[in-house]
Amino acid sequence: MFLRIDHVGIACHNLEESVAFYESTFGLTVVSREVNEEQGVREAMLRVADGGPAALGGSYIQLLEPLSPETAVGKFLAKRGEGVHHVGYGVADVAGALAEIEAKGVRLIDRRPRHGSMGASIAFLHPKDVGGVLTELVEAPRHDS
Repeated sequence: MFLRIDHVGIACHNLEESVAFYESTFGLTVVSREVNEEQGVREAMLRVADGGPAALGGSYIQLLEPLSPETAVGKFLAKRGEGVHHVGYGVADVAGALAEIEAKGVRLIDRRPRHGSMGASIAFLHPKDVGGVLTELVEAPRHDS
């Protein structure tokens, strides 16, 4: 079901400082910046590696700064501090993966895919059913040639 680790989401207090750290320390490059009002974050995606076929996508570090303390990432930072927030796994079909995972007894946060970073379709699984890890399913956007 999982094609690759798509990204690791890291909660941070200051997006610009975190971006500068990952660029200068690890030589990563920002490939996308977005504000996602629905999720209450300002984010930057930094490329770690290119993927194989275009449909699979690459792998990234996703830095997440909350838009306010009341957002999910804001609450995470207040409780746990900066660090790994979630792991995103690449899948071929988010809707199909959700159905398959739910049939195995894992609770879903999202019952249907929603808009994610860089045009991807995403959905989250409940961390209490995945060893305490907030897990995101990511279907890379299709690029028809």
